[in-house]
Amino acid sequence: MLTNNLWMHMKLDEIDLKILVALQEDGRITKTKLAEKVHLSVSPCHERLKRLEQAGYIEGYFAKIDIDRIVANSLVLVQIHLKQHRSEDFSKFEEAILATPEVVECHALGGGVDYILKMIVNNIHHYQQKIEFLLNSELNIDRYYTHIVTKPVKQSGYPIEKLLKPESDT
Repeated sequence: MLTNNLWMHMKLDEIDLKILVALQEDGRITKTKLAEKVHLSVSPCHERLKRLEQAGYIEGYFAKIDIDRIVANSLVLVQIHLKQHRSEDFSKFEEAILATPEVVECHALGGGVDYILKMIVNNIHHYQQKIEFLLNSELNIDRYYTHIVTKPVKQSGYPIEKLLKPESDT
């Protein structure tokens, strides 16, 4: 049996990729249906699935919640520019963001903008309270730009096949 470390560096084959695509489309697919979809019997398919999980290719399983059915909300994207770019400035900012539940995604960027935040808030007043809290927290924020999402146009999983074979665009 391969050690976890060796498996993590193994090249994925076509069946592994089909498993990942199928799970991304339906995380609750049964083992039997998954095996059928990738043209394997259940036992070998399950073994591959376990190895993919152990190797970290599958980070977890979750439900996509329709938050609009639960509570009124606004989705806000925020561009953040820091005053200085020292390691401790980035660390302090990132710690604060990790402790802010309304920030559901944060991406550090290169090329002019330091961070993009994706925030879910009850309304614009809630957003303003959160951004004022961050501004007053001595996080070295120089300026920020707020973008209110008016409607989601596309939300999807990763285009695994296209990323692996970009030349197949026609």
